[in-house]
Amino acid sequence: MLRIAVHRYERKEVAVAEEEPSEGVLLSGEANVATRIRVEREARGWSTNALSDRLNDAGFEMNPSAVWRIENGKRRINLDDAIGFAEVFGIDLRNLVGPPQLAAKARAMELIDEVVDAFRATQRANMAFTEARDALDAYLAEHPDIREEADIMVSNAMAEEAGKTMLKMHGPSPGDDDAHSADEA
Repeated sequence: MLRIAVHRYERKEVAVAEEEPSEGVLLSGEANVATRIRVEREARGWSTNALSDRLNDAGFEMNPSAVWRIENGKRRINLDDAIGFAEVFGIDLRNLVGPPQLAAKARAMELIDEVVDAFRATQRANMAFTEARDALDAYLAEHPDIREEADIMVSNAMAEEAGKTMLKMHGPSPGDDDAHSADEA
């Protein structure tokens, strides 16, 4: 009896997990994979039989009916199946599970990853800046006699860094070229 109750609980938990909406830009679920498999197969002019043959040749046993059922949402795809499809198509597994309209453009997926990674780095940097500024402010509250000098040092250092970043992003302003030329002469 206890074994049956545990089994029922596990099945119920799986069903709840399946109903939760997927999160994230890049990983949107089995529907994307099914669509992407069909898109990749059709782009190569392969039938479900031809794709099945290629999967079998690569060591991933699958019959044409299973390919059709996956593409049409009648059969769930497991991780081994997804790895097989990615290998046969010659694409990255993450690219296979991405939104089909973007995943077909591998460079778009790479650039999206770069943007998301840069955003995450920005968030971490903002948190580190806030923590450092809070620590400095707490210290200066205990030592008000050095606050003005410390604030000036921080402001000057930040302005210098901002200037360097602007120069990297936008290059020298037209007036800066003349100033450098006059300094060099």
